[in-house]
Amino acid sequence: MINKLESPITQKKKRKMMALRFSLFIFIISLYFISDFPGIFGHDEDMTIKTMEEFSGYQIHEPKYPNSLSVNSDTLQKQIDELATFSDSPAPSVTRILYSEKDVLARSYIKDLMELSGLSVKEDAVGNIFGRWNGYEPELAPVLTGSHVDAIPYSGKYDGVVGVLGAIESINVLKRSGFKPKRSLEVIMFTSEEPTRFGISCLGSRLLAGSVQLAELLKKTVDNQNISFSDAAKSAGYANAKGDLSEIFLNKGSYFAFVELHIEQGPILEKEGTSIGVVTAIAAPASIKVTFEGNGGHAGAALMPDRNDAGLAAAELALAVEKHVLDSGSIDTVGTVGILKLHPGAINSIPSMAHLEIDTRDIDESRRNLVIEKIHQSALSIAKKRRVILSEFEIVNQDPPALSDESITKATELACQELNLTHKKMISRAYHDSLFMARVSPMGMIFIPCYKGYSHKPEEFSSVEDIANGVKVLALTLAKLSLS
Repeated sequence: MINKLESPITQKKKRKMMALRFSLFIFIISLYFISDFPGIFGHDEDMTIKTMEEFSGYQIHEPKYPNSLSVNSDTLQKQIDELATFSDSPAPSVTRILYSEKDVLARSYIKDLMELSGLSVKEDAVGNIFGRWNGYEPELAPVLTGSHVDAIPYSGKYDGVVGVLGAIESINVLKRSGFKPKRSLEVIMFTSEEPTRFGISCLGSRLLAGSVQLAELLKKTVDNQNISFSDAAKSAGYANAKGDLSEIFLNKGSYFAFVELHIEQGPILEKEGTSIGVVTAIAAPASIKVTFEGNGGHAGAALMPDRNDAGLAAAELALAVEKHVLDSGSIDTVGTVGILKLHPGAINSIPSMAHLEIDTRDIDESRRNLVIEKIHQSALSIAKKRRVILSEFEIVNQDPPALSDESITKATELACQELNLTHKKMISRAYHDSLFMARVSPMGMIFIPCYKGYSHKPEEFSSVEDIANGVKVLALTLAKLSLS
């Protein structure tokens, strides 16, 4: 405003300043409208927007969320169904093993979808697939989302798949809303989350997290057909797999955040009628191999007091696993004897050898490790009591649990509130790639309900409505993190 009491010179300076400000305002507005025509600005659009935002001090392209977040549910369900056709077992089951012909076809399908969504696609030496949407500040650490699409024999079509196809659709949702990311947004399809072929779960994410031990192990790993990992990878088009896998390792902080969308694989959300689960922690398993050796003998001729029955020792240890888990005092502690093999495996022969493989999990590492020690002590005492030899007690892996980052859980909760979706905090008792990505960046997970909690079986199912809700929450969470 011009003060009439000021000198004519001062008034003239103020008029010039006001005119300059008005001209700059008209220039910014002009840039805004012109930038809507890519034929004029082309790839300079993001730089133009960045300049405008730096000058104005606020976001020009904010997402019009939550009302404008529109999920193309029909297309997404069609993609889930199409991906399920790449299977080595008949529908409704899905079998998709690492580096198999069907796995390679599924990989091509995912890359095609990424490219159709305008993402720049790259792969690493073991086949982790990345699709990036560049932000207007691409020098910042990106936000990553995704999951896996490999499937154990005769499983379902939603485990992992929702997290990959849903991630691609979340990018499409944000693009349709007019959102422009500050940090780049990236979708990943992890290689071999399931341990089916080489007995190693979360193979791709373990390597990304910098597992030197795994990189060395894979040099001599073979499958049950005696095909080496490197030969299998080469057959799928990953010729560099024989080289130094440390090139895959990510530095801590390579990503600003990682968020994984997934079906719950449990019954809680469906039972409670809750739309979204906000995961606070992921329980990690420890795997144990145990072998007892006895004398065996004829089932009729050997007298009961004289027997050294390895099978009964194994049975007693299986019950001891259950007892120690229950005695932990926490519902979050679980234990399973998933493999029990007897030799020679004849109905009329006393087992001379018994082999068990045990899985025990918890979100509390020290509590889980205490259970492992109690199992070991039981194995020793059972062997002594039954006069058999404990020839093997090997802890195959003992991964630490992972906690979700508070900034990500808060962003997810806020997204649920803005979308008017019910949600609850919960832990994940199943293993996920997120467990290892937590070693690279802050991590979080979003759960959606699944029918009766079924997973790893053909009856696995999530409704299009629940999937759409998960995609919306993921999209909004990614938007919030991208602007951080």
